[in-house]
Amino acid sequence: MMRQFLTIKRDYPTTLLFYRMGDFYELFFDDAKEGARLLDITLTQRGSSDGEPIPMAGIPYHAAEGYLARLVKAGLSVAICEQVGQAGEGKGPVERKVVRVITPGTLTDEALMDERRDNLLVAIYPRGETSKPDQPEKTLWGIANLDLASGRFVVAEVVGQTQLETALARLAPSELLVDELTKLPSEWEKLKGLRRLPPWQFDKPTAVRNLCQQFGVQDLRGFGCDALNPALVAAGALLDYVQETQKSALPHLRSLVVENEDEALLLDAASRRNLELDTNLSGGQNHTLMEVLDATATPMGSRLLRRWLHRPLRNLAILQQRQTALQELQANLFELELATNLKSIGDLERILSRIALRSARPRDLAKLKDALLGLPSLKEKVSHLQAPLLKTINQQLEPLPELADQLARAIIENPPVIIRDGGVIATGYDAELDELRDLRENAGGFLLQLEEQEKARTGLSTLK
Repeated sequence: MMRQFLTIKRDYPTTLLFYRMGDFYELFFDDAKEGARLLDITLTQRGSSDGEPIPMAGIPYHAAEGYLARLVKAGLSVAICEQVGQAGEGKGPVERKVVRVITPGTLTDEALMDERRDNLLVAIYPRGETSKPDQPEKTLWGIANLDLASGRFVVAEVVGQTQLETALARLAPSELLVDELTKLPSEWEKLKGLRRLPPWQFDKPTAVRNLCQQFGVQDLRGFGCDALNPALVAAGALLDYVQETQKSALPHLRSLVVENEDEALLLDAASRRNLELDTNLSGGQNHTLMEVLDATATPMGSRLLRRWLHRPLRNLAILQQRQTALQELQANLFELELATNLKSIGDLERILSRIALRSARPRDLAKLKDALLGLPSLKEKVSHLQAPLLKTINQQLEPLPELADQLARAIIENPPVIIRDGGVIATGYDAELDELRDLRENAGGFLLQLEEQEKARTGLSTLK
């Protein structure tokens, strides 16, 4: 078993390996020491290696979320190694493999994230011929950022270290990917979420090929980014990293958005701090502009508002469209009563992403059902509004009554948090499932009924 652990661990040398053994995730060697220190769990030992006891620490698998949250908050990554084989199928230990790597920048689990903040994975890459350590303000930097929990994939380019620092201050990445050969300011090396990747992951032809394959296109001209060389290299490295950590397809990543720095006001880190946009001078969130303005009805609305505050637009046409829409909404505020409808929509953005990643839980489906059932009423309320932006939104609202009905029939009103607890599918949705469930819950009665039937058929009153 230890040989199997070491073989798997070899592929994840800088990542804590949660190794599934029965009802526990176990950590061994240095992972166990670090896990015991950070999680305040007991450090024990199991067997020996080279005459020395092997350190071991473990957590119950059903309580893993809370422990994972603490490790991710500390800036660590965790590889989840599950049992994929059956005991007794062959000689040696049960087959195991890493099914997912949880990193600070690739979170999608609701319990591990702040629902009102984007959780961004960012990659940066300098263009080779202009990347001069002695001339940092002349370096062209490509920046790619991804919010895996929503599917927003954005690229941009900036010139100079000052503009790069300004961009990173705005994005506040949970994890930052950088080429091992890229020289950074010494203070950056201490960033909690910094990840150094090998140079081969920052390759332009490979990046373009992988991005085209991901989006199902022949080239990237349709996204307006085909000439953004360092940004595409950064985006390719970021995509490769996410594919490797998620161990699954990413069907909700369907396009790239290009951000031009001249579209918005540039606010450096000091200005953001002094303006107290969403963090006060003491590091808290009280008495900030975000706290004053955030009356949004959904978490995804709150995240959008935060993005708008951190990137104030200079595009007059878009600003006027928003103002026209707001004026009409305010004029019809009491008649529309949109807040109730929007609250029923919930965090649809992240729910759909978890479904795409095949990590959705029963309550995600219940919330999706509520959102779909609430869409027709919302669409009806905004159908008469005339502002161009609101008309566009109304056209994009497409109720899916068949799916809403199927979910309403299939999922119980208050499903359990995790599917292994059972009791997710509603009675009456599937006759065969109802029969199996009845057999499980009333096996004794079924056997007595079968006994009576067989007595009557055979005429043997003593049949047992």
